[in-house]
This record gives sequence, C-alpha cells and structure tokens, in this order.
Amino acid sequence: MKAFTDNAGKTWSVAMTIDSVKRVRDLLGVNLVEPEAGEPPLLTRLGTDEILLCDVVYCLIKPQADALGVTDVDFGRALGGDAILAAQTALYEELVDFFQKRGRPDRARAVAAQKTMIEMAIENVRMKLDAMNPQAELARILGN
Repeated sequence: MKAFTDNAGKTWSVAMTIDSVKRVRDLLGVNLVEPEAGEPPLLTRLGTDEILLCDVVYCLIKPQADALGVTDVDFGRALGGDAILAAQTALYEELVDFFQKRGRPDRARAVAAQKTMIEMAIENVRMKLDAMNPQAELARILGN
C-alpha cells in the first residue's frame, strides 16, 4: 500500500486489490490488470491524461473518501500539480508491487519503464527550454 498527501493535507492510501481493481473497472471501464491493453495502452494514457489518472486514483481510494465525506469533486479540488505527481507515483509504485507479488514481472517492468519514460521526457523538455534563447528565437521567427 502506497500513500500520498493532497493539497488539503489529507493522506490517502492507494491499494491494489481485486476489490479496488473491480471498482475502477466498474466505475471507469478501465482494467488496471491489463496495463498494456488499449490504443494507446492504458499505461500511456495514465501517463498523459491527468484527468484519467486522478479518476483512477479516486476510484482506488473511494472507500476512504466515502468514510470522510469527500466527493470526487472535493478530491479533484485538492489535487494541484505536486499532489497529482505524488498520486501518480503512489499509483505506479503500487502497480509495480501488485504485479511483482502476482508473479507478473513483465507487467511490473512495463509500469516501471513507463514511469522512467515520463521522467526522461520531462527532463528532455526541461533541457531544451533551458537551452533556448528567447531573444534569438524571436529574431529568427521575425527574420531579423
């Protein structure tokens, strides 16, 4: 079980169990035990669609939220950038653990590889932005 804290200061525990996987499937039509399925694959969608990511995490923590009277809207309001990253990290780590314990190291590696690819893409964009000279780029665009 992995945990993260939202921007309202609430700590949530993300647990992958058959019950929670069925809840995600029933509420969102997303099958977490087939991360390679779909076009694009679920892992790619979770890495690029923040709304889907947050909806999946909410479904996983829904019993905790229900006990506290936290709706999906309330939960979404408490998810800023840093909390979304923390939730994503908790989800990916929980997926890796689930698949390792399930005897599916192939799926665990796929989740870990997706997380690494996201981190590398972010770093690549950061490096390009750091290297950019806005004045030179504007001059090039304007033909000066």
